[in-house]
Amino acid sequence: MRTILSAESMKKISKAAIKKLVNGAGGVVISDSAASAIADLLERKANRIAKYAVKRARAKKRETVIAEDIDSYRVRFGD
Repeated sequence: MRTILSAESMKKISKAAIKKLVNGAGGVVISDSAASAIADLLERKANRIAKYAVKRARAKKRETVIAEDIDSYRVRFGD
């Protein structure tokens, strides 16, 4: 028997984590849909950064991504 996972269960950034961040930032309540939207946005951004960092590490003949790879993304793309 195969287990089918929902899209939400496959998320790497949870709605709960987003809710904690928002609540800590201003003490307001955030809806599930808004927390999910922020999580989706952050996951897409994190995936782009991770892919860039891995590509850069490999180009530098390293098997380890280092903070410099992440900083390079920020400098190059302005984030």
